[in-house]
Amino acid sequence: MEAYLQHLPLVVLVLAVLWLGWSVRRLQRELPAAIAAAEDEARHAVQQEIRERLALQREDLALRLAEHGAAQALAQERLRSDLLGHTLKALGEHARADRELLETSMRHAGTQLAGSVEALGRSVDERLERIGSQVGMRLDEGFRKTNETFASVMARLATIDEAQKKIDGLTTNVVSLQELLGDKRARGAFGEVQLEALVRNLMPATACEFQATLPNGSRADCLLRLPPPTGTVAVDAKFPLENYHRMFDRELAEGDRRSARSAFRADIRRHVDAIADKYILPGVTADGALMFLPAEAVFAEVHAYHPEVVAHAQVRRVWIVSPTTLMAVLNTARAVLKDVETRQQIHVIKDALGRLAKDFHRFDERMAALARHIEQAGRDVQEVHTSSRRISAQFEKIEAARVDELPPAPQPPM
Repeated sequence: MEAYLQHLPLVVLVLAVLWLGWSVRRLQRELPAAIAAAEDEARHAVQQEIRERLALQREDLALRLAEHGAAQALAQERLRSDLLGHTLKALGEHARADRELLETSMRHAGTQLAGSVEALGRSVDERLERIGSQVGMRLDEGFRKTNETFASVMARLATIDEAQKKIDGLTTNVVSLQELLGDKRARGAFGEVQLEALVRNLMPATACEFQATLPNGSRADCLLRLPPPTGTVAVDAKFPLENYHRMFDRELAEGDRRSARSAFRADIRRHVDAIADKYILPGVTADGALMFLPAEAVFAEVHAYHPEVVAHAQVRRVWIVSPTTLMAVLNTARAVLKDVETRQQIHVIKDALGRLAKDFHRFDERMAALARHIEQAGRDVQEVHTSSRRISAQFEKIEAARVDELPPAPQPPM
């Protein structure tokens, strides 16, 4: 018993410790629930108080917002009126200033453009007048030279007609060619005179020379001096008449007439060879010469019944001509000379036209520059017109009091 009593405090102490641990564990289990319940009650109380305060604040704020909204609406209306007035006034001033500036610019541009166009017109008129006067002078000079040439040709043709009439009269008065030209010298002189008359009537004096001596000592009845590449052409008159008459003499026997024909053919060949040897000189004369037969009948006989003689003459480059064919040759030579002169004149005219073309080219460039300036001015006027329409549209909107289309006014700070 005493032992039990001795250990009783220790047992009590152990029991107390156990009870205390159990109590602590119980408190640990019940404390969170109690704390949560307390927190819920406190939270409900706080929320209720917050709801009451928010309701009071909401009512107060609604009253203040209503008062502030009314004041702000009044201020916005007053500000909008003031801003509209200032905007209309500023737009009106700017529009008037822009319109005055536009009118001044348009007047200035119109004055400058009118001055430029007038100056350019005067310059173009002066240049065209100078060009027209130069062209007129050139044309008048060309017409004058052409008229002089035609007058000279007509005079020469009149001289040829007069000479032909004289020849016709001489032929009418002559009883027989045999009686007139019975002597060889007389026939030669007749051929030379007829050749000289034809050449002088058709060719200028500078293009022909009579009884000219060549470097080999031969004397040609006539030298035609033509432009290159033809050069100098020798013309020699031949009149084989004796055997020609014997060919047609009915009193002779047929054998004699055949012999006369052969002799006539031989005479022509001999004359052709003599002309080719004496009057065709390389580097001095042309590569051909002319043999002039004064009688058309003799020329027709040679070409009609003696083709071998004509072929031989062509091989030796001797061209047989009659008065008629010689006139054709001389007309061709004169045309060549005239063509050379015309080419010289064309060179002068070409130079003048070249200068005129340069003037026209400069004129074209300046006209193109003027066109570009006028086009640019037109675009500027179109742009100014577009700006004017926009400004007018703005004025119409302002005058129609289309305030809703204006940008919104800035809000005043809270």
